[in-house]
Amino acid sequence: MATVSDAAIKLRPAPGHDRPLDLRDFCDLLVEEGQLTREELEKLVDDRRGVTQSRQHVLVYLAELNLPDHKRPGHTLDLETLTQKLSHYSGQPYLRIDPLNIDAAKVTGVMSVAFSQRHKILAVDVNDKEVTIASAEPFVSSWEPGLSHILRRPIKRVVVNPLELQRLTTELYRLSTSIQYATSKVGAVSSLGNLEQMLELGRGKDPEANDQHIVNIVDWLLQYAFEQRASDIHIEPRRDIGNVRFRIDGVLYTVYQIPMQVMAAVTSRLKLLGRMNLAEKRRPQDGRLKTKSPEGNEVELRLSTMPTAFGEKLVMRIFDPDVLLKSFSDLGFSPEDMTKWQQMTGHKHGIVLITGPTGSGKTTTLYSTLKTLATREVNVCTIEDPIEMVESSFNQMQVQENIDLNFASGVKALLRQDPDIIMIGEIRNLETAEIAIQAALTGHLVFSSLHTNDAPAAITRLLELGVPSYLIKATVIGVLAQRLVRILCPHCKREVDVDVDLWQKLTTPWQATVPKKVYEPGGCLECRDTGYKGRQGIYEIMEMSDGLRLLVDNKSDLGKLRQLAYREGMCSLRLSGAQKVAAGRTSMIEVLRVAPHSD
Repeated sequence: MATVSDAAIKLRPAPGHDRPLDLRDFCDLLVEEGQLTREELEKLVDDRRGVTQSRQHVLVYLAELNLPDHKRPGHTLDLETLTQKLSHYSGQPYLRIDPLNIDAAKVTGVMSVAFSQRHKILAVDVNDKEVTIASAEPFVSSWEPGLSHILRRPIKRVVVNPLELQRLTTELYRLSTSIQYATSKVGAVSSLGNLEQMLELGRGKDPEANDQHIVNIVDWLLQYAFEQRASDIHIEPRRDIGNVRFRIDGVLYTVYQIPMQVMAAVTSRLKLLGRMNLAEKRRPQDGRLKTKSPEGNEVELRLSTMPTAFGEKLVMRIFDPDVLLKSFSDLGFSPEDMTKWQQMTGHKHGIVLITGPTGSGKTTTLYSTLKTLATREVNVCTIEDPIEMVESSFNQMQVQENIDLNFASGVKALLRQDPDIIMIGEIRNLETAEIAIQAALTGHLVFSSLHTNDAPAAITRLLELGVPSYLIKATVIGVLAQRLVRILCPHCKREVDVDVDLWQKLTTPWQATVPKKVYEPGGCLECRDTGYKGRQGIYEIMEMSDGLRLLVDNKSDLGKLRQLAYREGMCSLRLSGAQKVAAGRTSMIEVLRVAPHSD
């Protein structure tokens, strides 16, 4: 980092004196570095004299003006850039706060909310050696001696974005207060243990489910998950304290720990919102709820409970409302993949299968495909277990085993509804497979999923279920296998030399050209030091050619099916991933992690 100028040194106060950040002094430094002109500075000072504006933090005031950064043409002096400048001038480290790395219970215990708000500071890390305090006023330090004396540990100062500081201070202390209050209240109720309360609990009317503090905790939990791009929320009971974990880009992160009494009330609140039976804690249940994201978009969540040794575990699957608006290229389809897929799904009748393990993106691909096919002239009907996303352009039915409505009986009902396209959530047994084939033979286009490692294995799986080979030949149009790979963070990915051995492992048995450059994950605040941000699909598309149909019989050899499919132009999952590696979208290690080896 460049040395601090004399002007920057003058910005700092004398020892023992506080000096809030001054607009003219700070802008003088920007002028000195060529990021601001002297004329712009004078106008800023004149405009700043308004009473309302003067209450704003200097950095927020400057950022809202969207001033051009003359040192970086095409860029503006945004809040993060200005905060980093202030960090440099003050000699205190810059920190972009990552909420996932903050232990809310610890940091809110360092000081009271009143002290935090009065001095506009927030503890962001606490350990045995020191306490890290964030502030947007690095030249104000009158609070340091007293706090250091109480904590009996040295204080490390960092400079942060003033708006983030204000928002997180409000959120963390509000959450901490709600949990403390709920814990004390539940504890008090538990200690009384009178007959009236026992009867109330016996009726399933959990006294804490509608408590305002429990409502606050649940609201925070949902909004936090949306902000962090979580796909799933796990609420897991343990002996003394429960875990709240988010799945982000396929990886689970522990984000908070909640006392068990409060966790039980949070679970009850969510079950209430999901229209589930509060009194039933011994059996798994399913539910769903709708809420709003911070941007105001409607978001749907699917809830699932499961009894465990320490109480009910609850998982919420968050469905992105924009998924159905994404193009196939956004989902990860290459132009060649898209052409093949559109040809397969353009048939008027037959079966199209999608394979892959749970969480590989099969449902997203199915819904996106059905969305494009569901025109006004087409009747699309689905039978699912459960319904993943409610879509107005489909007619959706959910499996209900308790009334003998399974996939097989559901498809029979759908066939009497004059459908053009049918989607069966999963083929699990011979009965469902036979009904799906019957639907295809009678002039319907049928979509369904199977759990197999790759596309050719779908054919052998149908044979194993007992489907006659002649029916497979007559109905199956093609199979798509897929996985999800994490996409490299564009802010921190770094170019590395190509590991030829690793590349050959990825592309064998093909002789793929070694790319000139590849990238590996770095790690920054944008991606929470993982090096990845977001996921896309890699695909293996097998079209049922005449040659492949000849190989389908009761003694079909999977290896021969796979080899012929490769000769006829099918790319393996690993080769599809290698294309993304060569394009700089992901890393070789990531593709090898998720894609099975091609025999």
